[in-house]
Amino acid sequence: MNRREALKSVAFLMGSAISATTMGVLFESFSSPIDENKKLNFTATDETILAEFAEIIIPTTASSPGAKAAGLGTFIPMIIQDCYPVEMQEIFASGLKAMQYKSVKDFNKEFLATSPAERQKLMEDLRAEAIATNRAPSFFLLARDLTILGYYSSEIGCTQAREYLPVPGRYDGSAEYKPGQKAWATN
Repeated sequence: MNRREALKSVAFLMGSAISATTMGVLFESFSSPIDENKKLNFTATDETILAEFAEIIIPTTASSPGAKAAGLGTFIPMIIQDCYPVEMQEIFASGLKAMQYKSVKDFNKEFLATSPAERQKLMEDLRAEAIATNRAPSFFLLARDLTILGYYSSEIGCTQAREYLPVPGRYDGSAEYKPGQKAWATN
């Protein structure tokens, strides 16, 4: 199974956790050829910024590592480059630059130099802007959706953030669920 087919399967299983825009782009792009000459390139700094962005959305907790540990800093640009049409890649890249510009404007610091509280405030502002403008797709929505998709399709997301049974068994629609228990992962 190639990467596109695997992502299509995971995206389908994630259902409502991912926005309709991202689902549409992913499903549409699986059948669209990608022009290798038009792919955007992301720097190591971009990957570090995206890892920190993803960590704000899915932070490390006492029970499981966060998005950064799951490798989302490299996953997000890879998916943008390999699965998204050029127009969406450009929206994403310009949104990433706009986020960095907003960080300097609001805090007088590059994104990576901001404190956790400043990053949280920046994320809240980006989220509010995405909702207020009702502009789809936006950098924030794309990055958030890819964070969720990447994390819960990673080994960490499937085996540590969720309950995991490595040996497949029969389907039981009435499986006992205890308060505080992790959601079940599928394999």
